[in-house]
Parts: sequence; C-alpha cells; structure tokens
Amino acid sequence: MSGQPVDAPAPVALAEETALTPAGQWWQSAVIYEVYPRSFADGDGDGVGDLAGLIARLPYIAALGVDGIWMTPFQPSPQVDQGYDVSDYCGVDPLFGTMEQFDALLEQAHGLGLRILLDVVPNHCSSEHPLFQAALAAGPRSPERDMFHFVPAADPATDVPPNNWQSVFGGRAWSRANPESGTDTDWYLHLFSPAQPDWNWRNPAVGDYFDGVLRFWFDKGVDGLRIDVAHALFKAEGLPDSPSTGGVVDGLRSNPQVSDQEEVHEVYRRWRTLAGKYQPQRLLVGEVNLEPARAARYTRADEMQQAFAFAFVKLGWDPAAWAAVGNDLETARRLHGGPPTWALENHDIVRSATRFGGGELGSLRARAALVALLGLPGPAYIYQGQELGLPEVDVPVEARVDPMWARGGVCRDGARVPLPWTEDPALNHGFSLASPAPVPTAKPWLPLPSGWGKHAIERQQQDPDSALALATRAMALRRRLWADGTFTADDGGTWRVEDGNLLICERNAGFLVAVAMGSEPVKLPAGVVLFSAFPLEQDGRLQPDNAVWLRREGP
Repeated sequence: MSGQPVDAPAPVALAEETALTPAGQWWQSAVIYEVYPRSFADGDGDGVGDLAGLIARLPYIAALGVDGIWMTPFQPSPQVDQGYDVSDYCGVDPLFGTMEQFDALLEQAHGLGLRILLDVVPNHCSSEHPLFQAALAAGPRSPERDMFHFVPAADPATDVPPNNWQSVFGGRAWSRANPESGTDTDWYLHLFSPAQPDWNWRNPAVGDYFDGVLRFWFDKGVDGLRIDVAHALFKAEGLPDSPSTGGVVDGLRSNPQVSDQEEVHEVYRRWRTLAGKYQPQRLLVGEVNLEPARAARYTRADEMQQAFAFAFVKLGWDPAAWAAVGNDLETARRLHGGPPTWALENHDIVRSATRFGGGELGSLRARAALVALLGLPGPAYIYQGQELGLPEVDVPVEARVDPMWARGGVCRDGARVPLPWTEDPALNHGFSLASPAPVPTAKPWLPLPSGWGKHAIERQQQDPDSALALATRAMALRRRLWADGTFTADDGGTWRVEDGNLLICERNAGFLVAVAMGSEPVKLPAGVVLFSAFPLEQDGRLQPDNAVWLRREGP
C-alpha cells in the first residue's frame, strides 16, 4: 500500500512474535545494526542497494547476533539527500523495490529473530511532497502554506531573508517560494537543502498528519522508528534571529531558535502513547544532537525510550574525553532514567578506523573500541561495515553526491561506499548479487576503492582473527552475560582514567570495561578477563590499543 497516511485499524500483535526474543522492553539489551540500503546489497544489478538485496543478505545480519535492523529511508524521494527528502512517507521508492518486497522483508526478518526499525523524517520533507506542492500553488497566506514556514519578504525589492538562520548544509536557510513572481514574495524555511522544506509543527494539522504516518508503519508490524533531527521540530515563536550564524554541521546546535524548544516534548509524549497501544510496544529512538544533560530529557519515562549519545559518537582516541563524556552521560541517566544509547559510527560520521588514526593503528583501535562499545551499559548500535573494520573512503571529488559537499564543503560519502562482500571484484565485489542479463551489471552508485576486497565479508568469514569474527564473538558473549544476570538494565557506568592512560568504565560491582589508550602496556585491576580485542601480554598486562571485559574479584 502506498500514498498518504490513512486511519488505522485496531492494532494487532505480530504474527511472527514467537520467532523473536521475548518482547517486554527488549531494547534495553539490544544491539541494532544500521543498514544504509543504497550501499548494503544490490539485488537487481543497477548499482544501487535495494530491498531485494537486503532480503537475500538477511541471514548474514542474523548470524552476527544482533537483535534488529535500523533501515535508513527507502520511501519515495527525489534523492537529493539520499532519501532524507521524503515525498511519500507511506510508500516504497521504486529505486529500492515495492511494498510487497518490504512486507516480505519484514516477515523474513521476524522469522530470523530480527526486529525492524525504520527512519521517520518529521522535521522536513521533499519539495516535491504533494502538500508542499499544494502550498506553492495556493499562494501567500493560504492554509496550505501554514503547513510549512512561509514568511513574506519584509522588503520585496531586496534579497533579504526573514532572519539570519543558516542551513546545516551551508548557506542561508531560506529560499524564495516563487522568485519570478511580482506578487508572491514569500520565503520558505529549509534547515537543510532548499529541496527539504521544514514542516510547521505549530500547526496541529502537521501533528495529525504524522500520527497517521506512525500508525501506517506500526500497523504493518514495524517494531520501531528512529526519528531524524528529533530535537528541531519546533522553531522559536516569531522566528527571531539567531545569536550565532553557526556553520556547516554545527548549524542546529549553534542556533537556539531552531533546537530543543520545549514544545517538542509534547510530540514525543503523544507518540509514546501511540506506540504503547501496540503489542508488543513499539520503540522510539531519537536523533538528538545535544549535550547529554539536554538530550537525556527526551528519554524521560513518558517520551522516547532511546536517544543516541551524540557526545560519544564523535569521540577521538582520547581517554580523558571518553571518561568525561561517559560520566556526563551517567549523570544524565541518573537524573532522567534513560540509559545512554551507544554508537561510534553511522552514515553521517567518519568511520572509526579513520577517526582513530587511520591505517593499521586506526584498525587496531577501531576493533578495541567496538569491543568496549558492546560492553557498556545500555543498548548499542553498529553501522554496516563497522563489524568489518572498514575505513573511510576518500571518494573522488567528481563522484561525490552528498549535498553537504556541494553547499558546505563537508562530505559524508566516504562512510557510505557499498559493502565488499567478495574479494573478487566481479559484480562490484559481490555488492551486486546478479547481472540483469543481457544488460551488464551497472557500476555502483559510489565508486569502490582499489583494494576494497581485502575487507570482504567472504574473506573475513574464513579468518578466525578477523574484525568480523571478533565482533560476532563479542555479541554472542554479550547476549550470554545479559542472560545470566551479569548485565542488567539497572547498570550504570562510572568512568575514570588510571595510570598509563588506562580507561575504565565500571559497569557494576562485578564488571568493568578497560581500554588501553596509552603508549605502554598497563596492569589491569584484579579480576578475570572474560573477553579481549587481542590476546594480552604474557605477563597479563594490557597492551596499547587493546580492550577487555573483566569480571572483578574480591571487594
């Protein structure tokens, strides 16, 4: 089914629930695997990943030992921002497949014990969305335009926008609705590209519309939603100037007029109530790029269950910074009750192997960091390819497609290069599953770098010492530690840095995570090492760029 949201029938339980782990609050212990469909697996040979490719590769994801999948947008879109410019919230873009294929994906994922989370983009839509097109056609001061932020020019004779707000992608956050018109002087707001107009959440009709979007996907059996730019839906009354013009990437955080307005919390209370009407209860995960004390307010008991720990996701290899952020997150957890949602990579962030130093050093550190991540208290998200230790790719300038690159000089394409499935370069290193004979397999939508096959899944599956093997073993042990009560939902995390730059996160009285971030081997606290990224020194010391899970002994 496609089109706009419709009234939902009474909610029903998932028919496949018996194939999944017990419902309850399953997300408290979950590891979720982020799939960027464009780059995961190409089922039809056109060079773009799709639902058919994802269905074919579901057993690989299940074998990792994760609990679910977060899928970035696959809904109809002009693809200006690779799907984050949505023109139909309740459909499937033909680029990725059909709604029937999505239904099959959902059924097969549940049969493998995998829950499915989708992206919802409530801050903005595509300029091709029917409601925005209707607003353009209706003209100034119309009810249609009140669904968005249209503001008449103060002086039609000048090119001065309504305020000084800057786009996250670079340049001003305003464009003329009809620049050729002498009578339509309205500007419209777009915190991202001009092709992504912002919804006006002060209009109750917008909230009603998105209630229908949530019901549509929840009624299908989708297990939860990741909410894009969750903190920026409401803009300050009157749209006043920002005290800072900010810059690319930092645009939202530097502009208090577009971020963290108090009214936004009512949206998530309303959505949490809606999610709670389904059995099992649906999960809400927020992209809330704020400091820990502010972000944690979005996970109060009646709001979202999770919000990404953005202060953590961008960290470098610095023990003092890890400890400071970790303790800030723990303070926020104790104040508001929601545990941090840990991640070190996503489709917008430079790959950790590159961020932590690049080359062999960065690869070692990325493995240690993933082991540490999976031992921390609370849910964890990993991004496709992180389990392989993939580095950031320097995509040739002429091949870059990220609108942030075109408008602001920052490029996220390097983390979005298609996965290498086979060492052999045929069929785009196995990214394309078949060639649609007699048409040759198309080149991938982003070019694969030379030597990409050395990271291939097929190769790593045969190597017990590979990054993939390490990640799989870590997730298996994590699951056992949750099952035997070593890990609990009530665990906190107190952080410190000991001599030799040994980073410690003490999860509870009996368990800690330790990461050696110095330049010399260091002595560990007394206890039994349960898991390590690499074998320890013969004398039991932890060598640089290694991480362990340790069960404490004694008082």
